[in-house]
Amino acid sequence: MNSIGLSDHSISTTPARPAQYQDLKARVHQELLGRLNLERLNRMKRVDAEPELRALIVGMLERESEVTPLSLFERESLITDVLHELFGLGPLEVLLTDPSISDILVNRYNQVYIEREGKLEETDIVFQNDAHLMRIIERIVSSVGRRIDESSPMVDARLQDGSRVNAIIPPLALDGPALSIRRFRTDRIGAQDLVGRETLTQPMLDFLRGVVAARLNVIVSGGTGAGKTTLLNALSSFISDRERIVTIEDAAELVLRQRHTVRLETRPPNIEGQGAIRQRQLVINALRMRPDRIIVGEVRGEEALDMLQAMNTGHDGSLTTIHANTPRDALYRLDTMVAMANLNLPERAIRQQTASAVNLLVQITRLSDGSRKVTAISEITGMEQDVITMQDIFTFVRAGVNKEGKVCGAFRATGIRPKCADRLASVGIPLSAEMFEHMQAVA
Repeated sequence: MNSIGLSDHSISTTPARPAQYQDLKARVHQELLGRLNLERLNRMKRVDAEPELRALIVGMLERESEVTPLSLFERESLITDVLHELFGLGPLEVLLTDPSISDILVNRYNQVYIEREGKLEETDIVFQNDAHLMRIIERIVSSVGRRIDESSPMVDARLQDGSRVNAIIPPLALDGPALSIRRFRTDRIGAQDLVGRETLTQPMLDFLRGVVAARLNVIVSGGTGAGKTTLLNALSSFISDRERIVTIEDAAELVLRQRHTVRLETRPPNIEGQGAIRQRQLVINALRMRPDRIIVGEVRGEEALDMLQAMNTGHDGSLTTIHANTPRDALYRLDTMVAMANLNLPERAIRQQTASAVNLLVQITRLSDGSRKVTAISEITGMEQDVITMQDIFTFVRAGVNKEGKVCGAFRATGIRPKCADRLASVGIPLSAEMFEHMQAVA
């Protein structure tokens, strides 16, 4: 018996490659599990155990070489795959090491998609069967003290690198376990990078820089995967280092450069279904922490009321995001979320509070070619009867799709000088008149 606790077992033969590569990997993996002292292995780090395990796998494959000959590349791939099964997330490990992948979407054990640069691609990654995929899901959720089974068939979790995970299993998932991973980006995209990527123009960025510096309240609106958090990160970079910032998120994604930042994150219920801490509780608590700015990663429920009240009671310069397809839809969603607080407020009172609290809505959209554009920067101007009024300052006008499938269009200023320009000027941030002329930048 060696240092990690091996017992003497032989490995049986496997069918020839390539169709049976998965079978060979599964057999080697199962043989290792049968020969290892798992309790001791679980206490060891991969870097310590890997050399010995690698030598053991090589020995197994050499005994198999006459029946299942492998090229050097295939052998190394199989060894790596088996080590991933023992220490990581199995077939997903190779995807998790690719920084260009933003989402990993497992529809079922033999169908895995990724999103790269805003476009979906099907991969050749497969699991052995539903049970194999289920083991990986259980490994993820157990690492954060959660469970997933028939009595609790949905779970949200977070990987060590900050990536968000959602898993759902039968009986809710009809075709077998499904897994979605939203990758956490370690390479922060700066505000100027957004101009380089043609997400918006320099005049639009300059306007937003002034708006944030002048402590106007801004909501970033967009659909799933549109880039709301990326844009929120960029806007937050315009906040002064002299201000105290409190961030509130369901899953920590914001990466602020300011030193004086306190980061808060919600807590899901434990295995017994107790102990959950929701965003509304954190927003209320944040108001007691003497913040200069409150940044909510995304409002999606009753915390919207507390966010609006904070904006109306001296916490100017607050930032947040919301799921909506247009600025007007974002206002409708705010109405709905405030109503979730069950305070029986009149609809007009809710909208008056929104109109007085929110200064600017920034709409970001993921287009059909995968590109992301700020399609509207809209200023809230007040109320007319029961309707919140607003005006577009900048828009993106689409002009069709070219032969390569790229969306063509132009960013344009509407020619309207925003009401907030006077407020910006009063704090020493004058805006040039040329910024709001009918300029056109082809994208």
